[in-house]
Amino acid sequence: MRRLYKSKDNKVLSGVIGGVGEYFAVDPVILRLLWLLLVIATGVVPGIFAYIISIFIVPRRSER
Repeated sequence: MRRLYKSKDNKVLSGVIGGVGEYFAVDPVILRLLWLLLVIATGVVPGIFAYIISIFIVPRRSER
């Protein structure tokens, strides 16, 4: 079963969007642009708030 983790390689702030890109096999740059457009369209505060929550919810990949 695949799991969503923060990315170690595709990281700008915390690696959440990079991890989503790795999970869905999509370029993280495209996802970052979509996230930016979504934040602008819905207002800045909800998008930033959702990103901050995802920083704490999405786990880091453990070193095994």
